[in-house]
Amino acid sequence: MDTEEDDIIIKDAYGTVLANGDAVILVKDLKVKGSTVTLKKGTKIKNIRLTDDEAEIECNSDAVKGLVLRTEFVKKA
Repeated sequence: MDTEEDDIIIKDAYGTVLANGDAVILVKDLKVKGSTVTLKKGTKIKNIRLTDDEAEIECNSDAVKGLVLRTEFVKKA
């Protein structure tokens, strides 16, 4: 019986493993859908939450609450 089937490993754009509560930095300017806000490269996002999808994380920034980011656009701080 395989006990690791429920374990999802989520990695950032550089292959570093992410965990709940980590801080990440954006590696690219991102336009937020449904808003006029653009998150700039180098913006630090604190206290991320992992999702069931290994390509997405949930977080809050100063400008946008309830944000979902793709892991390909962040690096661990």
